[in-house]
Amino acid sequence: MSTRIAITGAAGRMGRILIEAIGLAGDELSLAGAVERPESSLLGADSGELSGQGRNGVPVVGSLAEVIGDIDVLIDFTVPAATLEHVALCAQHAVAIVIGTTGFTPAEQAAIEQAAGQTAVCKATNFSTGVNLCFRLLDMAARVLGDDVDIEIYEAHHRHKIDAPSGTALSMGEVVADALGRDLQQVAVYGREGQTGARERDTIGFATVRAGDIVGDHTVTFAAEGERVEITHKASSRMSFGRGAVRAAGWLVEQPVGLYDMQDVLGLSKAN
Repeated sequence: MSTRIAITGAAGRMGRILIEAIGLAGDELSLAGAVERPESSLLGADSGELSGQGRNGVPVVGSLAEVIGDIDVLIDFTVPAATLEHVALCAQHAVAIVIGTTGFTPAEQAAIEQAAGQTAVCKATNFSTGVNLCFRLLDMAARVLGDDVDIEIYEAHHRHKIDAPSGTALSMGEVVADALGRDLQQVAVYGREGQTGARERDTIGFATVRAGDIVGDHTVTFAAEGERVEITHKASSRMSFGRGAVRAAGWLVEQPVGLYDMQDVLGLSKAN
């Protein structure tokens, strides 16, 4: 029997990519629900046609509650308020949930962690295999280069992205800060202007670009006197995120209750 997956935000850019990715994943995974906002004009439309794959027989519905009893796992790339509602419903029904939404407050993050005591949750700022490999490389680079370098993080995304810096950029900063024994909240610098004075060595700088249709570029620079190391990831298609999230969904339904991330899915976590 295949793993039954539902997608929220099914008519959005990532929702359509996720529906397509499930269609490409093989018989072990199947789309069992496509959810949109209750006021959407697309309710009742065939989700396969929305994704450009042709009819799949799964209509778009206006509430997760309409399909929660027919699914094994939910993939949610929406907005924090909607995701929190979906997390609570999944926890109530013991349905696993993959979360790609970013921009949560500390209190909202705590609510997700609490829900992970009732069901399996996989939450990541980026589901790309390449980005998650970069996280491991960043940890290694930071430990080797230590306090002898200045560290700057650059990220660029499309003009429609609503949060900044990106969740991926913040995760990269957290990986580097943890490796160096620093608190990112204390050392992060989000933009510079005017007479800022000389750069303090222990700071980690962030630069953000929002323009056009950039899918996602991230570069972390470790700059020393006489040399610099740069670790870069560039996404040319959202399908890299879609395939990763679908892979995570298939993995998550086999796991016990708890909170996981994409490092766990790929076997890259420090515990492995």
